[in-house]
Amino acid sequence: MRYNLIFGHKMPDTDSVCSAIALAELKNKLNEPSKAYILGNINKETTFVLKYFNVDVPEILANVKIQIKDLDFERVKPFTKHQSVHFAYFHMNEYKLRTLPIVDEENNLYGIITMKDIAMSLINTDQQHLCTSYDNIIETLLGRNILKFDETIKGNVIVAAFEENTLRKTDIINENSIVIVGDRYDVIKYAIETKVKMIIVTGDLEVAEDLIEMAIENKVNIISTAYHTYYTAKNISLSKYVDDIMKKDDIMLFSEEDYLNECKEDIEQSKHSKFPIISKDKKYLGLLSRNHLINPKRKNVILVDHNEMNQSADGIEEAEILEVIDHHKIGDVKTSIPISFRNTPVGSTNTIIFQMYRENNAEITKDIAGLMMSGIISDTLLFKSPTTTERDKYAVNELLKIVDINLYKYAMEMFKAGTSLEGKSIEEIIYQDFKKFNLVYKNVGISQVFTLDIKEIMNRKNEFVKLIDNITYDRDYYLLIMAVTDIVNEGSYIFYTSSREKLIRMIFEEENIYQGIYVDKCVSRKKQIVPKVINALELRGTWGTDL
Repeated sequence: MRYNLIFGHKMPDTDSVCSAIALAELKNKLNEPSKAYILGNINKETTFVLKYFNVDVPEILANVKIQIKDLDFERVKPFTKHQSVHFAYFHMNEYKLRTLPIVDEENNLYGIITMKDIAMSLINTDQQHLCTSYDNIIETLLGRNILKFDETIKGNVIVAAFEENTLRKTDIINENSIVIVGDRYDVIKYAIETKVKMIIVTGDLEVAEDLIEMAIENKVNIISTAYHTYYTAKNISLSKYVDDIMKKDDIMLFSEEDYLNECKEDIEQSKHSKFPIISKDKKYLGLLSRNHLINPKRKNVILVDHNEMNQSADGIEEAEILEVIDHHKIGDVKTSIPISFRNTPVGSTNTIIFQMYRENNAEITKDIAGLMMSGIISDTLLFKSPTTTERDKYAVNELLKIVDINLYKYAMEMFKAGTSLEGKSIEEIIYQDFKKFNLVYKNVGISQVFTLDIKEIMNRKNEFVKLIDNITYDRDYYLLIMAVTDIVNEGSYIFYTSSREKLIRMIFEEENIYQGIYVDKCVSRKKQIVPKVINALELRGTWGTDL
């Protein structure tokens, strides 16, 4: 079943994770099958929130590239290796198949058989020797069961066209013979006495009771067919197992997890027309042809808390974006079809999703209410951020009626869990909430670190500055800013690319700029840093100044 993949940005924070989970829950209530994902490991704050409300961490989504499983490949029913060539041929003919997959008892791919394989087997293989099942012979010859002692019939096919005396002289009939005979009852008797493996009586003739009794005593298998002797002799070889003629080695096959762009060239250059598809656990699923490569189905995705390509999942250009729900500036997401794009200037994506629940008269469970509330207070810093709106406050107040907890106490516990930097490296701290922007045609990276203990950061100031400079030049950024936000005092300490001091002076409108400068009331990356960076870069372009 196809379903919508819902996820936030590559550096998942509480707002993006909780909004994805809450929206997936809403979509499923509206009969739109959906599943929430994350694009990376969650931070300590989000871990605290999910654990507090007993919600599982969403699965990490590696990318949204088109995979083999996204294609409408043929769900061709497989055969087992002990079914007859005759049955395979008529099945393929009826359903206009040129290739038929063969599986073992556990549905593992065992081989494939083609119409060409069947044709060549009638020309090149030994038609006299036969090893198959009693039931396959019955099925191939539309036979009637008279006596059955063996499941497997193995021997040389003999057409008893001679008289009994001639057969005795030639000595061609023995216990390993499969004898095809008409109304020659003396020959039938002789064959029974010889204890042949099987007697096939043609023309739908009855076998006398005394001969049947003798056959029982000698354990001779007997069937009767309405076909005449020539037709029986000509077609009995079709009762052999498909195992005898199928291809087992060097089969070009693909896993459902394989990416289309990695398989396409091999498929197009192959001399074969059909390719088996297997599951992750090696089970057969179906057949793929070149036609399935035309207009392949893309993954259906819904983006929350972001609308910029570089912040989204790898392979997003191969996905079908159905919807965007966000509260940031308009980015560069491109779509091939008209979509629902809901971008509202509020403090949190969860505020928008809360409104969507209300619009659809959908019930909000306690756990989902807790997640949405957490996302809002995280992104608004418990309403201290300048991005906070009355709609954010209203949503939290309504959600509190469902959750019924002490808001301030819970928020402090959440912030404390999220701001702990214990055991983290310098690089981990910078990248725990890092976003890449293309601003005025320049790559700009902005990291935001929330903390209740600024001393922990300031004691390692030189290490942070060194790493920021290295990242700037190694990864081709024009500017990199790290804002260390003091939640209690409602301000941020700014670290930046050392060579961009003049630009930083313009951004924050401070003459005395230095690493770790404190900017009062600066707590929002989205509303207080990004717009200032854009303005400064635009002024730089106007002045033609290298800043």
